Amino acid sequence: MSETQPQAAQPQPPLVVNAQYVKDLSFEVPGAPEVFSTLRAQPNVNINLDVQARRIQDGQDVFEVTLQIRAEASDAPPPANGGGAATESKTVFIAELAYCGVFTLSGVPENTIEPILLVECPRLLFPYARNILADVTRDGGFPPVLLQPIDFVALWQSRRQAQPQTANA
Repeated sequence: MSETQPQAAQPQPPLVVNAQYVKDLSFEVPGAPEVFSTLRAQPNVNINLDVQARRIQDGQDVFEVTLQIRAEASDAPPPANGGGAATESKTVFIAELAYCGVFTLSGVPENTIEPILLVECPRLLFPYARNILADVTRDGGFPPVLLQPIDFVALWQSRRQAQPQTANA
């Protein structure tokens, strides 16, 4: 086999991960250092997760997908039976992470671009974002926040049902 022979052009894979990176990371402990001596139980952690995608440059099939995660921990358990809060909770910590990937889509049908960007791409990014969030909360002096697997298909479907049909951004 000669290395000078031209090789047949290999088809471009439909989804290529060009880069992954932390775009924004914030960790706050508003009640430090007192919170470390007064916290008696594992804090209640509320997680909010959002996925955003945008075309980087018009006319190109290169997109930035952002997995936005906010974890806010409080020292009081959530109110029981849907009633009002019996005790006022204090914020223990707030962690915010914007973890991004740059993806190139090649030869993908127009009607599959949105599910690829909002389901498949976040699925690839999620394990890395999960590790970063666990590390930053552990390094902040708390038990690590371990996110459970996310059903990105259900998230995408609920998002589509919640908004009126609009043109792709």
